[in-house]
Amino acid sequence: MADMRPFRDAVTLWASGRGSADLAYELAELLTVRGAVLVEGPSDVSAVEALAAGYGRDLEQEGICVLAMGGAMNVTRFIDRLGPDGLDLQLTGLCDERERGYYARAWARAGLAPDFFVCDVDLEDELIRALGVERVTELIRQEGDFRPLQTFQAQPAQRTRSPHQQLRRFIGTKKGRKIHYGRVLVEALPHERVPAPLRDLIDLI
Repeated sequence: MADMRPFRDAVTLWASGRGSADLAYELAELLTVRGAVLVEGPSDVSAVEALAAGYGRDLEQEGICVLAMGGAMNVTRFIDRLGPDGLDLQLTGLCDERERGYYARAWARAGLAPDFFVCDVDLEDELIRALGVERVTELIRQEGDFRPLQTFQAQPAQRTRSPHQQLRRFIGTKKGRKIHYGRVLVEALPHERVPAPLRDLIDLI
């Protein structure tokens, strides 16, 4: 079974200027890497991999690396290394609405068609809307986080926000929570309710 972690680490170091291009090329050949999905952070990786698994796909086995860039502003550096002037992989991506410009400019700069998908607001917003507030709250209860959610919702700053907004903020308030719930929410999604950006991404890769 393929393990993309060494390749992912090598590319991340290479993109930061601290790693070796030779190692990334060597691992790409060894692991038969054919494509990469560029996302902002590890919570997006968790969600995309969980979604693919729900469709019966093993992206690593297919030679596709879902790669967290540590922020959308890094997308140009990753495309320089993974795109036509580098490893020449098939590239796609997933981003939030506010990051659309970074992605569009990076894809255009590389002379590529804009094969990336944009979440309306962000991934968590898409997932909460797809599942509904009641279902997401129930999943949070099942995961043992209902009491922290109630405490969070009682804070003065949250009282004027809608339940949808409160859930979105809650998921992003604690380190590791976005990663965990990215997978939990995606795994709870029936196929017919998968948000369009995620569905289109899976169809492309």
